[in-house]
Amino acid sequence: MEALLISAEESAELLGVGRTLFYSMHSSGRLGPLPIKLGRRSLWNRKEIEAWTEVGCPARRQWLKQRSSPED
Repeated sequence: MEALLISAEESAELLGVGRTLFYSMHSSGRLGPLPIKLGRRSLWNRKEIEAWTEVGCPARRQWLKQRSSPED
């Protein structure tokens, strides 16, 4: 069974980028999905990472707008 929430390292691997680039994308807002904080851990929703890539990896601002917009 695949985990629903994954670490930054696992998220980076899923995207095919290095951990440093992943954190850089997160810090700059280039990475759309935001992490979920559980205690001291920051975890990303695997399905949201997958959905984000399916729509072309928009920047966070655009991703959050798309995500909150009602479906047509």
